[in-house]
Amino acid sequence: MKPTTEENSSSSTKPVPMGMHTVTPHLICAGAADAIEFYRKAFGAVERSRMPGSDGKLMHVSIQIGDSVIMLNEENPNWGAFGPKALKGSPSSIHLYVEDADSVFEQAVRAGAKVTMPLDDMFWGDRYGKVEDPFGHHWSIGTHVRDVSPEEMQTAMKQMGS
Repeated sequence: MKPTTEENSSSSTKPVPMGMHTVTPHLICAGAADAIEFYRKAFGAVERSRMPGSDGKLMHVSIQIGDSVIMLNEENPNWGAFGPKALKGSPSSIHLYVEDADSVFEQAVRAGAKVTMPLDDMFWGDRYGKVEDPFGHHWSIGTHVRDVSPEEMQTAMKQMGS
């Protein structure tokens, strides 16, 4: 029988833990410890928690970049956990809004990220570019630099041929 809410929580327990958001990315990395170090150098990540497994592989880590938490763990076929390199690519991207896209973009590249789309001013009002980290995850980095009306965006998209 499933316990009721009253039976399995106290009044101080929150359904979304303090410091977390409703949606939290969870990355699988071949070389999770190295990934944490890369995210520290590239994006200023701070490690919040770490749980190694009995085999020494990282079962769970949480890091914080800006005001957001990202969870990650080591790639492990026994858990059905495969990173982008094992899967020959990633179908998703994590977007970072930052104060200064140029400096964060350069910092990521210096840390070892590969540029997949150079940083530029975009029609939707962001200074924006994309990188791939050494573990195969895709990141877009942007700073909102101007507000654009929906009509202006539609006109710009039509001019692009989309």
